Amino acid sequence: MKKILFPLVALSLGLSAPAFAQRGDATPTTLIAKPGEKTVGDADGAFTSLFKFNEPTGEAMYKRVCAGCHMPDAKGAKAAGMYPALAANKNLATAGYPLYIVLHGKNGMPPVGKMMTDQQAADVVNYVRSNFGNKYKDKVTAADAKATR
Repeated sequence: MKKILFPLVALSLGLSAPAFAQRGDATPTTLIAKPGEKTVGDADGAFTSLFKFNEPTGEAMYKRVCAGCHMPDAKGAKAAGMYPALAANKNLATAGYPLYIVLHGKNGMPPVGKMMTDQQAADVVNYVRSNFGNKYKDKVTAADAKATR
């Protein structure tokens, strides 16, 4: 199962096979562990601790990591799974909720925040909460992300 899971997860995150390390349209993603090496992260160490994203802004992080499922316009999608809309989403009113979801996952969403620094997790949450028809002004901080981990 691990041999299948790792490539599928990597591909779902937009990482190409030759190297999970570079996409032509974005800052490189850093491979921090060898494939198959057990690391702290998801339940069996299959993927969340293998990579760290290098996107410098919340917008870049959203486009690289989140838009693949939640769509570039954040309106979500229904296909093989249900990807909730983040646009004009009242569930984002409490800043700690989306931060928790990014860091720990929920239902079918993996804990992608484990591949982000505390600042990156805060930045992407703040970006989503202040764009796509969301006008939430209170911001989460890297300290909030660290405490939520």
